[in-house]
This record gives sequence, C-alpha cells and structure tokens, in this order.
Amino acid sequence: MKTSLVFFALLSTSLQAEECGNVTIADMNWNSASLMAHIDQFILNQGFNCDAELIPGDSIPTITSMLNKGQPDIAPEFWTNGSKKALAEGIAEKRLRKAGRSLSEGGEEGFWVPAYLLEQYPNINTLAGIKENADIFVHPEDPELSAFYSCPAGWVCQITTENLFNALNLAESGFETVDPGSAAGLSGSIAKAYSRKEPWFGYYWSPTEVLGKYEMVKVDFGTGTDVEGYQTCITQPGCLEPKATMYPPSPVYSITTESFAINSPAAYQYVSQRSFNNRQMSKMLAWMEDNQADSEEAMYYFFETYPDVWQAWLPESISQKINNAL
Repeated sequence: MKTSLVFFALLSTSLQAEECGNVTIADMNWNSASLMAHIDQFILNQGFNCDAELIPGDSIPTITSMLNKGQPDIAPEFWTNGSKKALAEGIAEKRLRKAGRSLSEGGEEGFWVPAYLLEQYPNINTLAGIKENADIFVHPEDPELSAFYSCPAGWVCQITTENLFNALNLAESGFETVDPGSAAGLSGSIAKAYSRKEPWFGYYWSPTEVLGKYEMVKVDFGTGTDVEGYQTCITQPGCLEPKATMYPPSPVYSITTESFAINSPAAYQYVSQRSFNNRQMSKMLAWMEDNQADSEEAMYYFFETYPDVWQAWLPESISQKINNAL
C-alpha cells in the first residue's frame, strides 16, 4: 500500500510538471527584475519541466499586455504603487494574481548617512542628530552651508525629497539641497564620500548596487509613517503644507496571469515563494556592477553563492534537479 502511495505521488508530481507547458516571463529593463526573470526561467525549465521564454518588458506595457492579452504569464518584479488601478482591476476580474512579494521588504526610500559616521556621532541616524551636527555636511559650493543631496531633477522622488526637506525644516539648520544631476551623480557622491570617509547626507533608495556596496544607515525622522499624507501631499508638486513622514515602503510583488496559476499550480507555488530581502538583492546588484556581469552571469553566481536562499523556495526534490542541472 505504501509503495502504491509513493508511486501515485511521484506520478502526480510528474504530471503536474508536464502540465506546466509554455510560459512567458517579462524580462524587465532594470537589473533586479531581469535577474529574477533569468532565475525563474532556469528553475521553471530545469525544475518543473516548463518551456519558459523571456520576453522584453517594462512596468506599464507589461501589466497592460497581461490584462488585455494574457501574456506574459509572469512579471517577476512589479512595483505596485505605480499601477494600483490596473492591478486591482485585473485581480477583481480574475485575470491576474499577486503571487507573492518578490522583494519581501518592499522598495525602500529614505534619507541616509554612511554607517561609519555613527562611530563619532552616535545619534547621527536621527533627525535631531542631523540638525545638531549640520556643520559637518559641508556644501560643495558654499562652506557656510550644509549639503543635502537630493533626488535628480525630473524624477518623481525629486518632488518627495523637496517636500520632506521643507517639512523637516532642514533649511533652518543651514541645509541647502544639492542637485546631483543624475543617478550616476548621486551614487558618485556617495562613492566619493566613502572613499574619503567624509560626511554625506541625502536621499537614496533600495535595493540598489550602491546600498549593496556601501553600508548606509537610514535617518529616523521620529515621525512614523503617514501613508495618506505621503500620497496626498508629499508626492504632489506644490504641496503647500507638507508634514514630515517616513517614506512608506513600496509593495513589490510577482504578478502572474490567472491562467498560469490555474494551469501550472506547482510552478505558481514556486513563484509565490521566490523572494529577496533588500540586502540580498543589493549585494547581487553590487556584484553585477563590480564584475560588469549581465543577468545570466549573475544568475549562475547567485545559484553557486547563495544555495541556502534559493533552496528555501523549493521542495527538496526540485532543489536536487536544479543542482544536477547546474
């Protein structure tokens, strides 16, 4: 009897894998999402006998295509704040599913300082500590002022940083914003400060290669998070009375079509389990930058370097198949 049960369990698993069939995965045009897409393709093909194909993707075109055409089957890293209405519509009409959090902590934004500053200024990771020690953040163009490095002009985060700069009354403590000009300029300012062990204070986000390479500490405003105030005022240009709030996390999910979830339940279960925290992903992005690696090369590095992470997403039998394929 026991032998028969084992046989039927194995048969069921085999049939489930064979039913996976053709799968399309959005290969988004930023590194973390592209890395996830390559990992998903390898695991689905080698572990679940899928025929998974990567197709180019971007946030709005991908979710629109999933809604209207049922393709691609999987968007591995979808920042839901940007398309709440379309996503809610797709879920309500049973065309889409939120499979699971691809970034377990969500996208993270904040004002940061280098970790090494805490050795000399233990409270520098608080707003009070920033204001007490404003004079150490010397402005590059005027030594009489203190520098706050803002989000590059033209980005949505330029609006939020400007409104929070005003809400926190940083100008009263002698701060003036520094526009870095570009993402490269902003990351370069952190790299320069780190190489010289100099003070730095400004906006950044995670997961990114910068926060994977340089240990930064988020400044606590002491306000908690006011999600409604953030959405209705802090994110809006011309917000007249901004109130200080920490940045709320941006929920980041893996999104699948409903048909994929129904037709390939074992593969869908894997996608639901696959998740990174921001530190893990930032370290991977830093490795990609340091080694000028593409997503496929980073995928193999990830499998080889972090087996404890990806094996936790999978049943032992599937993990073994992945090991054998590698």
